[in-house]
Amino acid sequence: MEKIIIKGGQPLRGKVAVEGSKNAVLPLQAAAILAVQGTVTLNNVPPVTDVKVMDRLLGFLNLKTAYGEKQRQLVLNASFPLSSEAPYDYVNQMRASLLVMGPLLARTGHVRIALPGGCSIGARPIDLHLAGLEKLGAEIKQDAGFIEASCEHLVGTRIPLDFPSVGATENIMMAATMAAGITTIENASCEPEIIELGNLLNKMGAHVHGAGSKVIRIQGVYYLHGAEYTVIPDRIEAGTWMLASAVTNGDVIVQGTVPEHNASLIAKLEEMGVTIIKQADGLRVLGTSVLIPANVKTMPYPGFPTDLQPQMTVLQLLANGTSTMEEHVFEKRFIHLEELRRMNAKFQISGSVAILDGPTRFSGAEVTASDLRAGASLVLAGLAADGITQIRNPQCLDRGYYHFYQKLRALGAKIDRLNIEDKFKITPDQQPRQNKGQEKE
Repeated sequence: MEKIIIKGGQPLRGKVAVEGSKNAVLPLQAAAILAVQGTVTLNNVPPVTDVKVMDRLLGFLNLKTAYGEKQRQLVLNASFPLSSEAPYDYVNQMRASLLVMGPLLARTGHVRIALPGGCSIGARPIDLHLAGLEKLGAEIKQDAGFIEASCEHLVGTRIPLDFPSVGATENIMMAATMAAGITTIENASCEPEIIELGNLLNKMGAHVHGAGSKVIRIQGVYYLHGAEYTVIPDRIEAGTWMLASAVTNGDVIVQGTVPEHNASLIAKLEEMGVTIIKQADGLRVLGTSVLIPANVKTMPYPGFPTDLQPQMTVLQLLANGTSTMEEHVFEKRFIHLEELRRMNAKFQISGSVAILDGPTRFSGAEVTASDLRAGASLVLAGLAADGITQIRNPQCLDRGYYHFYQKLRALGAKIDRLNIEDKFKITPDQQPRQNKGQEKE
């Protein structure tokens, strides 16, 4: 069994580089389906599991792909006849696989896709995706675990979203690029990743206006072609490093981040007494020994991101008093708190609100990561804890973080990732060590 082993209590010091945005790359990969000629070349692509899963799915659909990990460059060629079916074996691994639906429908007029999988953080209904495609003229059927959509011609129309869903906005944008006339998406998602998608689509020949605002207008075109694009830094990874510095009372420079993308996090960190200094090479984050409690609400961008909520609760639990966290995006995103309870966290949950009692003296324990961001929160708690923390299911961290524990070790953390038998017990006097034979890259 693989585990991450942490001996806590070490303040992080040094510099850490942020990879390209995983959440931006996935829709850009899907958008390559629309290019009937030429290749789509994406730069600054992180070699994380989610990107690899999407790459395999695109390969099944008959796109030709090539990735250079050293160059962080992904080249996609969709100029061949494409399959329009995405089977369960691919889609169940990652919910973002649903993003192939819009471009496949626009390109081939038909798509059959298995109901998606992903993290266990809530229902995450796909109704908004389907309703948007239906408004564009698609006929939607659902049967035996598959969704099927077909149309002769997509036609632009007005599509008001009940909620500014990122995935639904992206799917509708891609489908609308080849719809006849003008499509207007109202109450659209405003995330930086939406701007990235709009920028790439325009470089491919689309006419997308207003990406990043509440109203996006798309003038349909007959075809799209290849283009080259460089992906923005990952704001969630950057936020995780900022919080890692804060929870360990560290001094870390987070390189390659865009401060505006994490404005809501920066505001809360400063409210809690953490010092943030903008530098030419990134953001310097200096922790404090006395953290001030803070109340946080997750909201669509530019509000506080739900993908940083689990990590933020660790910092709140260290604060000198009571903090609250309100989750307004995913209803099951407090699942990590039950694991933190094993590490001495004290809290109460009332509906969508977690009441977090601090200051917590985290104690090392054996815990299990349920999903990507929950796993990151357990690592952060382990860094701040007394004694040894063992984290099961570390593979979920590979979905969105590249060389996570190696980067932490370079900052001074006593951390390793090993294959360990269940009967093997680690005592507090044992420190994690690097085992090159068992290290997972």
